[in-house]
Amino acid sequence: MASSIDYFIIAAYLISIAVFGIVSGGKQKSVSDYFLGSKKVPWWAVCFSIVAAETSTLTFISIPGLAYIGNFNFLQVTLGYLIGRILVAAILLPAYFKGELSTAYAFLETRFGSNVRSFSSVIFLFTRVAADGVRLFATAIPLKLLLDISYPAAIIIIAVVSLIYTYTGGVRGVIWVDVVQMFIYLGGAAVSLIFLSELLPNGFSSIWDSGLISGKMEIINFGFDLSFIEFIKTPYTLLGGIVGGAFLSMASHGTDQLIIQRLLTTKELISSKKAVIASGLIIIFQFALFLFVGLGLYTFYGNLDVNPDEIFPKFIIESLPQGVSGIIIAGLFAAAMSTLAGSMSSLSSSSMLDLYTPLFKKRKIVNDLFVSRMITIFWAVMLVLSALFFMNSPQSVVELALSIASFTYGGLLGTFLLGLINMKADQSSALFGFIFSICVMLIVVITNFVAWTWFTFIGVIVTVTVGSLYRFITSKINPD
Repeated sequence: MASSIDYFIIAAYLISIAVFGIVSGGKQKSVSDYFLGSKKVPWWAVCFSIVAAETSTLTFISIPGLAYIGNFNFLQVTLGYLIGRILVAAILLPAYFKGELSTAYAFLETRFGSNVRSFSSVIFLFTRVAADGVRLFATAIPLKLLLDISYPAAIIIIAVVSLIYTYTGGVRGVIWVDVVQMFIYLGGAAVSLIFLSELLPNGFSSIWDSGLISGKMEIINFGFDLSFIEFIKTPYTLLGGIVGGAFLSMASHGTDQLIIQRLLTTKELISSKKAVIASGLIIIFQFALFLFVGLGLYTFYGNLDVNPDEIFPKFIIESLPQGVSGIIIAGLFAAAMSTLAGSMSSLSSSSMLDLYTPLFKKRKIVNDLFVSRMITIFWAVMLVLSALFFMNSPQSVVELALSIASFTYGGLLGTFLLGLINMKADQSSALFGFIFSICVMLIVVITNFVAWTWFTFIGVIVTVTVGSLYRFITSKINPD
């Protein structure tokens, strides 16, 4: 349980970060200021913000758990992440910077029509609320243990602080807070690793030697000794990691408004490219650090019969001195709020620019900036309700919700690629391919036919193939 010193550190951090977000966001005079930061954010800040946004508390505690019970095979996925971001910079970003696009889905309207834009936006809204509701609940688990508070209290604290600076500072405030929070949670992981080494007889040498002896530092797993069924069900093979990681990263960083919103705040294409590629390099370092913490935990504890996600919180509660544990808990809050604030901003921007503005562009009822802020509050409430819903759900439902983004990502990325690859594809073929892909992926996820690393790849293949076939058949039936 946290001490009074820890509580002071956490409270001071939460207040300071809220104030910093308000100040760094500046005055918001228009919807463009609020959602695009007036396109004046430097690329390196966007880069750090991207890393922070895709790193949740679940990542912070579960990646060390992977190394604790397994090895470093997860790094194969991060290599795929880097490849995917390079492809985003080469293929998708140039399309976004042609014209004045405000969201990821504005490109789909330009290519296919307004219906595809609206449908894609709605899919994004539902999947983001479900996925980030789960992440928000997952955040509450270690915070409940560490602070001895209820799940609803932990959820509401994180949501309220995130809403304060998102509401007042807009996306610029979110980005600058993310920059700070990335260093907070990485610093927390580094401090944990240092204290782990201090508690071991030979310091870092103990961690390094134990990893080599036990085979936990194995990175490459070709999977050649597996049958085909075992191979596609194993998430961390070299092929599965690179292909799955690349397609997942192309979807998350090339079609998800959570990331695209940040990339559109830079003033030029080259800055956006540097931000997304550099984030891939940082992610490799970040996950290597998290995995090394897990290796240190294995060296310290040995084989314990515990849930791997509980091993890092256990160390924070039982082994870190007062004050230091407060810093680590602040790191947990940082990882949580960076994801949640980005989610609030991206949900409200997509709702406002993809759905509300096209519907009411001819008759303005109230000030658009006011509406944007009200929508931000609405999505903050929905994220809290989503987290509270999953709080009372069985584990299987939680696992399904965590897979939601994965099986819709394939349809989203496939629709974008269909528009770029098949110049004859039209609105009806794009919608048919997208919907068909979601149906197929629902079956794949429920039946657990393949490992999660293959979800996005399968969704893309289905969307592009079915959309192209649909266009070919309908053009033959109705040539006009």
